[in-house]
Amino acid sequence: MTVYADSSALVKIYVDEPDCEVIRTVPFMVVSQLARVEVPSALWHKMRLGDINDKQAELLVAGFEADYHGTEDEDSKFGVVGVDKVITEAAARLARRHGMRSLDAIQLASAILAAEADPDISVFAAWGKKLRAAAEKEGFALLPG
Repeated sequence: MTVYADSSALVKIYVDEPDCEVIRTVPFMVVSQLARVEVPSALWHKMRLGDINDKQAELLVAGFEADYHGTEDEDSKFGVVGVDKVITEAAARLARRHGMRSLDAIQLASAILAAEADPDISVFAAWGKKLRAAAEKEGFALLPG
């Protein structure tokens, strides 16, 4: 079983939020290339809100980037699905079918196409209600369950 994680799930790896322990136990995840922008953006947003300070934000973003890109000593903790024409076309159809926002549709399209390439990707980790409902309708088990 491999987990596809949207950015809301990934943020929980770096910041203590409700249910963060659920996603922190997953050793490897498949993610959209969108995460490269969405996760740091969410972390900087938390800094602007005062939830974390600037030094914490810098450390958390650096930790995410090391996990995303890998380091000299460790491979990336994520399998990354690139955003291309196939993904955006599928996302456009999903946005209509499920009444989803654009980035959520891209996340779901990425998960679906990744699962078509690797049927072991059967679990979708997300915290947004609408995205979770759409992922379940598309046949994914959900994390948290």
